[in-house]
Formats: sequence, structure tokens, C-alpha cells
Amino acid sequence: MRYLSIDIEATGLAENCLMIEFAMIPFDAATGTFEESLARSVFIQCPSFEDLKPTLDPWVVEHNETLIRKAHAEGMPMADFKKMLQDYLESKEVKSYFNNQKITLFGKSMSAIDLPFLNRDLGWEFMRKYFQHRQLDLSGLAYGLMDLGLLPPGMESGSGLMRYLGLGSVAHTALEDARNTAIMYFKIIEKIKLLSKA
Repeated sequence: MRYLSIDIEATGLAENCLMIEFAMIPFDAATGTFEESLARSVFIQCPSFEDLKPTLDPWVVEHNETLIRKAHAEGMPMADFKKMLQDYLESKEVKSYFNNQKITLFGKSMSAIDLPFLNRDLGWEFMRKYFQHRQLDLSGLAYGLMDLGLLPPGMESGSGLMRYLGLGSVAHTALEDARNTAIMYFKIIEKIKLLSKA
């Protein structure tokens, strides 16, 4: 199948937190290849770091200050982001890649971050127009594989899975994370195929 791997960086995980970076890259699971020409990454405008800091989680203050400052200074307003995404999804290149079908989203934190934030900020109608109501969440897949004994415990986190698969550390930049999440999926598929032949 073909998927659109997405990743969001945000000011936290709470209901009132904000998206500050969004990236996407299409990939084909059958061939293990990306469509690099359709990779995109954008910053989304947010209030200043100083305004947000009193409400931020300490981890976000320590790790995402640079991203928040960049989003505040260079990010596009939410309405512009929505229009950019709509133009992308309506483009002949994207429609051709996905065979004029609704797109299946893929990510590592779909239920915790991606879908709640996208549904909230882009709207239910927008999401249902362009995307399948089903999606593939790498964390959910990892839980299932741990239950089957095909992955060791602790592999539900992106960082744990990255280390286990020999891919280093999570970047916490949206495009690299979107790409790395798909690479982890490729590697998991390879491992399962090898086990099925054993």
C-alpha cells in the first residue's frame, strides 16, 4: 500500500497545545521507497516562546524552544497552512501517486497528537474529504508485535524502536521523524518476512 507519513511537532500534548511544525512524505510499503519530490515541511505560526513558556511542559521548554521560536518568527498562519495542504492534496502529482483515492495516513503518534490536532485545526470535513478514516499508527503496530513476541518489551516508543532497529535517536524535527517512522516500518516488515521464512 501507499501511505502519507506525517509528523507534527507541537507545544505539548495537552488539549490547548499548538502545532508548530508539520511534515509529510509519501511512501510505498511494497517497494520500501519514498516519493521525495512530494516531501514537504512547514512551520506553523504560534505565539512567542516567552508568552507560551508559563504554560509549557518542562520537557518542551528544554527541547523545543528553538522550534517554537522559529515557528513564531517564520511560521505560516493556520489558514495559510490549511490552504497549502489543500493545494498539495489537490495537486495532480499527489492525486496520481495515490491513484485518485483518499489517502491513508501513517505516523507514530496518530491517536495522541496527529489526528486530534489535525481534526481540531483543519476541521472534520477537511479530514474526511482527503483522508481515509482508517490509518496506520506505528505505535499501535508495535504493541501488537510485542504481544505476539515479535518485538521485545518497550518498543512502543519511537526512541526505543529507533534504537532497537539500529537507527539512532529520534530527531524531533518533523520531516526527519516522518521519514524515520516509515523506515522503521520497512525494517519491521523485513524482520517479519524473515521470521515467516524461518
